[in-house]
Parts: sequence; C-alpha cells; structure tokens
Amino acid sequence: MTTDTLDNPARFGSGRAVKRIEDEGLLKGKGQYTDDLAPAGQLRAVFVRSPYPHARIASIDKANAQALPGVVKIVTGADLVQAGVQPIPSNPAFRRGDGSPMATAPRRALAHERVRYVGEPVALVVAQSLQQARDAAEALGVEYEELPHVVDLEAATSPGAPVICEQAPDNVAAEMRIGDAQKAAAAFAQAAHVVQLTVVNQRVAALTVEPRSVLAWVAEDGRLTVRLSSQMPSGVKGSLANDVLGIGPDKVRVTVGDVGGGFGMKTGIYPEDAAVSWAAWTLKQPVKWIADRSEEFLSSFHGRDQRAQAELALAADGRILALRLRTLANVGAYATATGMVIPMVVGPWVQTSVYDVPLVDFQIRCVMTNTASTAAYRGAGRPEAIFIMERLMDEAARQTGIDRITLRRRNFIRPEQMPYTNPLGQVYDVGAFEKIMDEGLDLADWSGFEARYAQSKAQGKLRGLGISTFLEWTSGNVFEERVTVEVRADGMIEVFSAVNQMGQGIATTLAQLVVDVFGVPIEKVRVVLGDTDRGEGFGSAGSRSLFTGGSALHLGAEKTLDTARQLAAKSLEAAAADLEYAAGRFTVKGTDLGIDLFELAGKQPDGHIFTDHTSAVAGPSWPNGCHVSEVEIDPQTGAVQVVRYSSVNDVGRVVNPMIVRGQLDGGAVQGIGQALMEHMVYDVDSGQPVTGTLMDYAAPRADAIACEFVTEMNETVPCKNNPLGVKGVGELGTIGAAPSIVNAVADAVARAGKPEAAPLLQMPLTAPKLWEILQD
Repeated sequence: MTTDTLDNPARFGSGRAVKRIEDEGLLKGKGQYTDDLAPAGQLRAVFVRSPYPHARIASIDKANAQALPGVVKIVTGADLVQAGVQPIPSNPAFRRGDGSPMATAPRRALAHERVRYVGEPVALVVAQSLQQARDAAEALGVEYEELPHVVDLEAATSPGAPVICEQAPDNVAAEMRIGDAQKAAAAFAQAAHVVQLTVVNQRVAALTVEPRSVLAWVAEDGRLTVRLSSQMPSGVKGSLANDVLGIGPDKVRVTVGDVGGGFGMKTGIYPEDAAVSWAAWTLKQPVKWIADRSEEFLSSFHGRDQRAQAELALAADGRILALRLRTLANVGAYATATGMVIPMVVGPWVQTSVYDVPLVDFQIRCVMTNTASTAAYRGAGRPEAIFIMERLMDEAARQTGIDRITLRRRNFIRPEQMPYTNPLGQVYDVGAFEKIMDEGLDLADWSGFEARYAQSKAQGKLRGLGISTFLEWTSGNVFEERVTVEVRADGMIEVFSAVNQMGQGIATTLAQLVVDVFGVPIEKVRVVLGDTDRGEGFGSAGSRSLFTGGSALHLGAEKTLDTARQLAAKSLEAAAADLEYAAGRFTVKGTDLGIDLFELAGKQPDGHIFTDHTSAVAGPSWPNGCHVSEVEIDPQTGAVQVVRYSSVNDVGRVVNPMIVRGQLDGGAVQGIGQALMEHMVYDVDSGQPVTGTLMDYAAPRADAIACEFVTEMNETVPCKNNPLGVKGVGELGTIGAAPSIVNAVADAVARAGKPEAAPLLQMPLTAPKLWEILQD
C-alpha cells in the first residue's frame, strides 16, 4: 500500500489534485510574456485604425508623421500590396446558395482602398519608442470617403442593404443546407405539437487578462522569429510563411511563452501579426506591438452573434419527430475560415445533443456586416447549438404540459444505442445521459425546490429553477499530435508537445502523465511548449490539449521507457524480461543489481534517451453534463442573482481534479456572463461599437453569483477513442451554463404569472429588460 509522502512519486500522478507547476514562477513575477522580452534595438509599433464602419481610403499623407522624432517607418496597405504581401486566406471549400464559391473581401494585414469596420488597421507606424509611435499615428493624415454601412444581421440580408463584398450582393458569404427537408416537413405535418422559437446568441467579446501581442525580429541565423501570445503557434507560422509573406517555412520560427488567457480568441493569425512580422523582416530590427484594451474590443475576434428560427416537432407523448432551423450567422466584415466552420459545421454536429432526433432540416447562412470578424470563442458553435436545443426542450415542456424532466428522459439516447450516429453522421462512442441527469438532480436537490421557492416568495423575490442536459464535441477533428521525450543525464525528463499553455494548467497535467509512466517526482519533469523549432502541431483549441496531446505523450513516454528497458538490459547483461522498474531505477529480479534511469541516459552515445513520437486518437470525445441553476429576481428592479449552481459532468478519466474543477467552474461563469450581461453592441445608425471599454461592456462579477458552485465529475464512462479514457473539459461549463440560467429565469417569469413571456426571453437578461417584462 502506497502512502502520500514527499518522496513518493505516486502522489504526483493521475487522479491527484497536484498544485500547478506553472504558478510559482508567475506568482513570483518570473513569467515570460511577450512584453517581457526587449531585444536590443527594439522598435515599437502602433496601428492607425479606421474610425468609420465603411469607407474608401481617399488618401494617406505620411509627410507630417514621418518628420516627427524617432519615426522609423510608416506602412500602408498600398505599400504591402506593392511589396507582394498576400491576404490571409479563408476557406474556399464553402459555397454560396447558388453553388458559386464562398465570397469575402480580401482580409489584408492593412486595409487597401477600402475599410469595412471600425477599428480595421489602416497603417502601421514604427518608431523608436511607444510614445513616438503614438504621436506619429495621431499625425498621420488619412482622408476617407464614407460609404453606407450595415451592422445588423437581418438588415444585412434585406433588399437594398449596403454591399460588403461585390461577389456577394446579398451579403451572404456562404450557405449550407443539412438534412432531409421533405421528410422533416412530413414529420412536422403529422406532429401533435410544434414548438417555435426565435433564439438569439448575442455577440460577445473574449476578455483575456493579457491582450494580443507580437514581437518579431530577424535572428542571427537569418530567420524571421516571432514571439506572440497565441494558442496555435504552428498555424501562425504556416500562415506567415506560406500564405502571407511567402518566404517559406524554413525562414520562420514562432515561439510562445506564458499566455494570459486565450478562450479561442488567440487562434490563428491576425492582420497585426502579419504587419509587424513584415516590418521586422524588412527593417531587420525587432518590432513589438502590444494591443491595448480598446484595440481588443475593436479588432480581436468576437464570438457567437447568431439568430435562429427554431422549430421542434413532437408526437403526442413528447417524443421528438424532427428539428428544423433557419440560422443567420454574423461573420463580420471578413468571413474567416473559423468564422464559417463554427456555424456551418461544428454547431450542427452537436445540434441534436443528447436526444434521439430522427430528422433534421437546417439552413445556415453566414452573413457579412460592417463589424469585426467573428471566430472561435470558448465553446465555438456548441454553446449556440445547445442553447437552442435546451430552450426548445423547456418550451416544449411548458406548451405540452409534460414535465421537463420526463420530456428529457423520453428523448435521451440510451446507453444500449452506443455507438450512436447522430443525424449529422457524428458517432458518439459512449454516453450515459440519463444517469448523469439523475445524479445532477440529486446533487441540486431538485425535489426540494418548492420549499426554497416559498422562502424566496416570502422575501418578495421571484425564484426560478433551470436545467440543461447536453453534450459537446472536442478535438477540433485534428486527431494527431507529435511529442518528444528526452531522459537526460542531469536527472531531468524533458518533454515537448505542440499543445500550448494559456492559463489552463496543461503543463501540470502533462507532467503528471510523465510521472505515471516513469514513477519519478514531478520536480524531475520539465514540460516545454510553444516552439515550432521543437515540433509542430495543431495547438490548443477545441478542448483537445489533454485528449490528443496527453494521449500522444502517454504513448511516447511508454515507448521511451521500453527503449530504456532494452538499453538497461544490455548494460546489466540481462534479459529485458528479467528487469523490474520502479521510481526511476531498473533492477534485475531477485538481485540488488541495477542501474538508475538517468545514469543509463548518461551512458548513451548522445548522453540521453530520446524518443520522437507521433500518434493519433481514434475520434472525438463527447463529454456531457447536467447543469442545474436557481436564480432570484428582484421584481422591483429586475436584477438577477444566481443563488444555487450545481453540475455533474461526464469528463471521462480525470488527471487533475483541481484543474478540471477550475475549468468547469470558470467556464460556467463565462456562460453565466453571456446569459445575464455580456453583449458587444454596435450602434445601428453610426456603425460604432458602443461597448468598447470595460466601462461599457458588462463582464460577470462576484456579486452576480451569490453562491458556491457544487461541481462533480463522473468518471464511470471513459472515452473509448483515446488510450487515457479522457474527454475534453475546457469548454463544457460554458456550454451548459447559459441555457441553465435562461431556463431558470424563464421558469421564474412563468411562475410570476407571465408564461407568455418565457419563450420571448433573449440574452443578455439584464435588469431593465426583465423589469419591463415583469410590469403589468
């Protein structure tokens, strides 16, 4: 029997709440973010941005700005076009409704001839100091000719709307039809109940502690070296080397240090990355740009922004017959590949969720507007889809009179149906959805709600009970990952993976997997991430870091240990089968003859034992959960407080419970933020963003959540698609929270005598909005 002592490596392995190895350096101020680097001769960059949502660039006069002290270079879009810098590519695989290729204006590092949203970068000023660059940016003379603009989804698709891109006179970048429209129509015709909802997932902004940043220079070896805050360094390298600058991958290295949050917003290349990199490559001097908070609101990828007309057909007993959607997705001024994949591919993959839905008919249109582009934001398509489904299920229960728990129970996919293929062809390997719901109901004391409702009523408060039962898809459908494992003579095991840290604790979790295999203290494990010279891969997105990267590391570590066993057998002149291994040492069975793992490494010709390993998981993982919330509404003000929140989450095997719980709870807070307060708003008349600072954009705070989260993890249904049995967890909380909260508010409103208002609720459920609903 093992005991938890300091010299017992087992205490640092899987299943243990090991303290994060990343945190000590960060807490002591020893972190290395992009802005912490300052190479000799570093120049600072500032972008001049469009103040108009749509305009022609009539002229740019550099003279006054160029004459200011310290100014090194001023770059415009025309300069980059002349230099051969190419636009950032989108995804040509998508089509418009008539079958023609998808349409979008070229997304350039700097706008050329025309700007299409407020905040689009128009020019780059490079100077010796940040203040000098700012002064020159203010002095740059840019003349615009304003053009008509449109920022609203429905207005953009109306006849006569201003055209964003000439190839799409209707502003529809691409369109997709999914399912069997004829059979679905027949199911709706024979349905005993048809539930119809308009569901809006409003636009939101990712609020990372560290803003986007990029530092580029030409290294001594003549290569462009880029340090930036990113979740996907390999993707940025590929875009820079192959698509935008065209200098070839052998001329580019991308590194990432500490990252102060990503949430999907820091995936892929941005125009600013390309412009700064080109400037450094051209000037042969280091150039740094650090975004300020206003720039993040203006020009970083936003999330969500979808409007769906949703219909659910049910039989008399409540069984689902068909689901029909007509969705408009706002992709902003430039339709990025990710911005279109999310509504047209990823969302539909999970749209039917944990329910056995036989027929679907989806139409999704990606619409361009004069706003910043949308792309990945925590959950990326799954929160939008699950929100639609869970709102439909609760409204179906309300309209049919069937209890909402009973309705879900009747429609769950059953364990004996696994592996289950949903209408989009996605295969769920495992799932015990009713079991997870039952555990969630017990954890939340669902049956005791009426007593709590009475207590709130006695205090003059409205109380509501909400639930969401759901699943999500993880992996980004990039199943392969590469790792290296090196046992060194200095007593360290150094591992590299192309997944990336961004505050989620992945380095700790990977180190624990190394401990599992080698049985050494975690202090002897060094995890290296974020360097395309060490290895390339997809990176961290789609909750894939542990699912794919961890699986590859586990197998790579085992392969390394097998190699070490063969080397130890040779060194000890024994058969490999006669060796025992424990805690970093090989011994010959029944003897005291042995060799230390690190001593063995030092005896090798290269002074180490090294493995370069690539492996793939068999398919995506399908984590799922049951989230239950209770809210109180003050009828005098409309203010909402979350007073109880509990969840049971099927995340497969758990490597570090503390980190997983942090991911689940942090994600839930972001979902609650969207449900109650967050909204990136553009003024319809001016096209200006009116929530461009943290004074205007409401982010969730502690006072909105007047309770402790009760969070449980169910490990009884491990994933079958990877050797660890793990499922992705980083986005699960966000996906489950918003529908649970909105369903709770709808329940409170219905109990207050306004059931007709429940289906009309739209996020964010702000106090003024609810106060108005509650008035007679």
